[in-house]
Amino acid sequence: MDFAGSDTAHRPMAGRVTSAKIVIAGGFGVGKTTLVGSVSEITPLTTEAIMTSAGVGVDDTRQVPGKTTTTTVAMDFGRITIDRDLILYLFGTPGQTRFWFMWDELVRGAIGAVVLVDTRRLADCFAAIDFFEHRRLPYLVAINCFDGMQYHNAQDVRDALAISSEVPVVSCDARNRESTKHVLISLVEYVLSMRRSRAVAPA
Repeated sequence: MDFAGSDTAHRPMAGRVTSAKIVIAGGFGVGKTTLVGSVSEITPLTTEAIMTSAGVGVDDTRQVPGKTTTTTVAMDFGRITIDRDLILYLFGTPGQTRFWFMWDELVRGAIGAVVLVDTRRLADCFAAIDFFEHRRLPYLVAINCFDGMQYHNAQDVRDALAISSEVPVVSCDARNRESTKHVLISLVEYVLSMRRSRAVAPA
């Protein structure tokens, strides 16, 4: 797999290994930290901070069961080896709008993004989708199936988000390593297909 052109890609002199950066984004409490932690082969670096009175009236936890004590304030970081020649570095973004000033730096050099969504709060992911579309960064939508239940199918979610038919929409359980690994592989395949299409497109 070749991601030449990304400033995060490198090939050691011994062997042919490519590394690539992927951003995990989405609304507040959607499961980004859980996803990175479930799939990372190293102990993930997290920047979880105790939620304080400063977030009262700003961070709405009413529809996020269990999201009452900590929240990501900078980023989550993890790593996964997909196969012998591809290592992915994962950067989870903070979900609250007051931390979005960091997003430009977090996405620098990324090959693509996962927009994790909770179908109970679809509107929370609109800003992330707009962000990636504006910067023309490939992304896919991953429906996080809380409690193992998917309440809306992929086409319903696609229609609700008004995204292109080319953008993959997949389902996952952010707590399950194999499930989240499938999401990352789907994103990599989508990015490669886009690059091939651009390569053969007439000038």
